[in-house]
Amino acid sequence: MKTIAEIKAIRDKMQAEIIDRDKSHNKDIRIIVGMATCGIAAGARPVFNTLVDEVAKRKLVNVKVSRTGCLGMCKLEPIVEVYTPNDGKVTYIRVTPEKILEIIDKHIVGGNVCTQYLVENE
Repeated sequence: MKTIAEIKAIRDKMQAEIIDRDKSHNKDIRIIVGMATCGIAAGARPVFNTLVDEVAKRKLVNVKVSRTGCLGMCKLEPIVEVYTPNDGKVTYIRVTPEKILEIIDKHIVGGNVCTQYLVENE
């Protein structure tokens, strides 16, 4: 069992992370990968790993990658959502490790959405 002091320390640490996340939200690109059971079964884990490796390899310090649970469109998994400061959210569907490399190159680095992988094309 945790003491009150330990719980307060955990709360303070998490509050600091939330504040950092909120500050970076305005200028950073956020990439979210759906990693619920359906996403993992459809291949989200290799997509996530490729994404993290490529962001690190290219030293894209303004890109934050994270996981989330179900995005509500199981038949379209793996799903990757990209949030950019100026353009809002773009949802990519049926993403593969090969497609994520193209998305990073063309959208994240080049600023051009890969329209062929969008949910609207479904």
